[in-house]
Amino acid sequence: MTINSATKILGFLLLSAGVIIIGWTMINSYNIFTGKAEAPTVFKMAAETAKMPAADEIQKQLESLISQQLKGLLPANSIPQLFNLIVWSALASIFIFGGGQISGLGIKLIK
Repeated sequence: MTINSATKILGFLLLSAGVIIIGWTMINSYNIFTGKAEAPTVFKMAAETAKMPAADEIQKQLESLISQQLKGLLPANSIPQLFNLIVWSALASIFIFGGGQISGLGIKLIK
């Protein structure tokens, strides 16, 4: 086996590895954005356990009303889900970039 054929084999292996990384990332991204899989959980919504200090009944009712109205505008778990999707998008772009770099190195070795 000559050096030239060894570099071509290594080039094809690197090209294949890069394409596999890109393909795996694209399949996982598709599954996450179509709802077939969950995005990696980096941000979690903290459970509301804090008790309100003693206050007037009107203030409690007002806070309760505002809380219900905000829940109607933004679902309770929407902000952490949005952040988790942003984190996954950043990771996916890093994986795709890395797969492209690995494939590019493999193409250079093939030539």
